[in-house]
Amino acid sequence: FSDPILVAANDGVGTKVKIAIESGLHSTIGIDLVAMCVNDLIVQGAEPLLFLDYYATGKLDPKVGIEIVRGIADGCRQAGCALIGGETAEMPGMYRDGDYDLAGFAVGAAERGQLLPSEEVSEGDVILGLSSSGVHSNGFSLVRKIVELSGLAWDAPAPFAEGKSLGAALLTPTRIYVKPLLKAIKETKALKALAHITGGGFPENIPRVLPKHLAAEIDLDAVRAPAVFSWLAKTGGVAPNEMLRTFNCGVGMIAVVSPDKADQVAGVLEAEGESVFRLGRMVARAEGAHGTLYKGSLTL
Repeated sequence: FSDPILVAANDGVGTKVKIAIESGLHSTIGIDLVAMCVNDLIVQGAEPLLFLDYYATGKLDPKVGIEIVRGIADGCRQAGCALIGGETAEMPGMYRDGDYDLAGFAVGAAERGQLLPSEEVSEGDVILGLSSSGVHSNGFSLVRKIVELSGLAWDAPAPFAEGKSLGAALLTPTRIYVKPLLKAIKETKALKALAHITGGGFPENIPRVLPKHLAAEIDLDAVRAPAVFSWLAKTGGVAPNEMLRTFNCGVGMIAVVSPDKADQVAGVLEAEGESVFRLGRMVARAEGAHGTLYKGSLTL
């Protein structure tokens, strides 16, 4: 960097931790922790530099602790940042034995004047969708309620993922988009805005990176929701609009680019292993209208 701006983000994993605790599967929850922080750095155009974790529990189980920290280290490798330390707190009386919670803190850097979103987002720009790996780390209070309604145990075969237990399938870690997006930013210099689709789904995450006079027109026919979302919707009786408001529905990240650069950006991302598709476009926003508009329908 020649003139860097530091960017910081912190986050947790939410009630997805409860599934790790109840299923006894702790090896990937640390990847989620890193992902939720570093994906919030890359949407600002920042390269993650370092990560710190906070791990709080009622009574430390060294075997569980090792699995969690191993996952955190794996996530940091995927993001290309350093795990420089952390805090482990034993808090009897605050947490029951076996319970724990996680929080993460990440710092990244970007060149001054190159932070995203840029001021060049325009009507007609293309919205590219990057596929998610599954539910990621949001909406798990509802997920757990639906699992309770289903009557299935965490070690039961997952109805939507052959060869996996329900717990293991739902614990599929959040995808880390950092390295492919960094490459696309540096090689194409064409990305105008990025949005990490977390809690709040499309309607809450996309408008925050857009100018007030524009809206994102999303073509729901372009979305290929993984089977887990179909199972959640059907088992829980969740309406499509509520699914879009709660989950990523198969789209973990969106990128806004000029129409003439869309194929170039998609090509770079696909070469880095991402599944990319045209999700929509930028349109003029009527006064008082919402920042996310839909056409087509979500297939669940």
